Amino acid sequence: MAVSAQLLVEELHIFGLECEEAVTEKLVELCILYGQNEEGMASELIAFCTSTRKDCLTLETLNSFEHEFLSKRLSRTWHGASKDRGHRHAGPRDIVSIQELIEVEEEEETLLNSYTTPSKGSQKRTITTPETPLTKRSVSARSPHQLLSPSSFSPSATPPQKYSSRSNRGEVVTSFGSAQGVSWSGSGGTSHLSLKVLGHPEPLTRSYKYMFQKLPDIREVLTCKIEELGSELKEHYKIEAFAPILVPAQEPVTLLGQIGCDSNGKLNHKSVILEGDLEHSSGTQIPVDLSELKEYSLFPGQVVVMEGINTTGRKLVATRLYEGVPLPFHQPDEEDGDSEQFMVLVACGPYTTSDSITFDPLLDLITIINRDRPDVCILFGPFLDAKHEQVESCLLTSSFEDVFKQCLRTIIEGTRSSGSHLIFVPSLRDVHHEPVYPQPPFSCSDLLREDKKRVRLVSEPCTLSINGVIFGLTSTDLLFHMGAEEISSSSGTSDRFSRILKHILTQRSYYPLYPPQEDVAIDYENFYLYAQLPVTPDVFIAPSELRYFVKVGLNSAISQQCQNQFLSGPPALTPLGSAGGDGGLVPLQERGGENKSVCIVLK
Repeated sequence: MAVSAQLLVEELHIFGLECEEAVTEKLVELCILYGQNEEGMASELIAFCTSTRKDCLTLETLNSFEHEFLSKRLSRTWHGASKDRGHRHAGPRDIVSIQELIEVEEEEETLLNSYTTPSKGSQKRTITTPETPLTKRSVSARSPHQLLSPSSFSPSATPPQKYSSRSNRGEVVTSFGSAQGVSWSGSGGTSHLSLKVLGHPEPLTRSYKYMFQKLPDIREVLTCKIEELGSELKEHYKIEAFAPILVPAQEPVTLLGQIGCDSNGKLNHKSVILEGDLEHSSGTQIPVDLSELKEYSLFPGQVVVMEGINTTGRKLVATRLYEGVPLPFHQPDEEDGDSEQFMVLVACGPYTTSDSITFDPLLDLITIINRDRPDVCILFGPFLDAKHEQVESCLLTSSFEDVFKQCLRTIIEGTRSSGSHLIFVPSLRDVHHEPVYPQPPFSCSDLLREDKKRVRLVSEPCTLSINGVIFGLTSTDLLFHMGAEEISSSSGTSDRFSRILKHILTQRSYYPLYPPQEDVAIDYENFYLYAQLPVTPDVFIAPSELRYFVKVGLNSAISQQCQNQFLSGPPALTPLGSAGGDGGLVPLQERGGENKSVCIVLK
């Protein structure tokens, strides 16, 4: 490409910059080297001088301009340009570009080495080629600390001081059942375990296309939910028929609908509306007066059957609220395995502390798994938290996908000696994964044959059967979401957590709130297929930012068969702060149709 030195001098003269002959020759050389015309090079040089406050053009200024701007811009555009070149023969400019890339990579490696602890021998990376592949022996011989070295993806990673110096490590913060004399060590997966993922009608096993739903499709899903739950309530309470919402009546009427709010604000006892079903009320709405109800617990999206007086057709004075009905429990069969005791370990991300990107909590968790050898480990995301400060600031030198794969490989390889079955549940806060609810499982195509038998990648949410004991699993903080929207009134003491968990089971959905929280993007067609409860779970696990707890199942006012069931919701299994989080251990045994369970939540 021909470059005119005279035209280049004239362009710079417009901005009042004079340059010597040697500087002009250097500029011509840079134009040819980086494929710039006179006007473009002058504009970029003026911008560089303005930003760096350089008043005159010297050879030193041009060297800084080339090193700090032109070479870096070239390295950013190289990958995009290489795709367009395809298989064309590389010319002189390609050779220069490759040399620039090599220099940039060497500078980055030097920078990374300055943050690492000096060790004996060379610090250079091991070169893996088809002729010299990385052997399986070298992979399996590495420790989890070597696999998940923070310097490999974050040069600014520093060990968390508060976490390493905490004094309450291993402390039991709450428990359920008689924990005395219970063995907290499993068999490491040596006993026969039957692991099955249940669905309604089938579980979610792969990714799907989203962001294509239409408003009529959403309306149809919500209508189906109202009709299905209404039919169950009608049959359970022997209701003759539902009345239309807007038809005035001087006698008490029974209405079916969905709770909503009359404005964009938060629901309160003055803003409650009832949106009728399509069959009886054509989807019309009516305000609800709750002054005559002594006890109620309502949230937006809740399907209810109300009895009340609607004398004008413009306001319903509610006098009775029918309780929801949960699904029946799963009936174990021969395929569900034996009734031996098995231990389940539960942990939830993020597996880093808030003040560091190092995975110290995860490495400690791997140590516990190898020590106690639980039969099943249920690990909730996020594994790389989208809300972490260093992730939000894009300070990682590796891609999010690479960091996650490194984390996953560390867990799988680090726990191989324990033999424990690993269940991975994704989270909407996993920065590398699809942010849609319900969330498809993680993809991991390079699992070794020996790991495929003990590693299970499931969706969010998920219903899991372990030897006939049903686990309801969700990493979405629905306790926090529903707790912020729920309103209630009670004549006595009422526990908010118990009310919310009761709503989840009686609404038969892992996320019954509508509209959802802003950070929860729901695809309603797949929500109807994959986010409904197929049965009432024996153990329900719902991590949350709220305080940890373990509770027994629903009270007998809902169903007598719930009395002896175990319902667990250990939130805060996550080191959200800098001093570490909590984890749960659950040994379970089924005897004679009655589930015997003990649970502790510990630091």
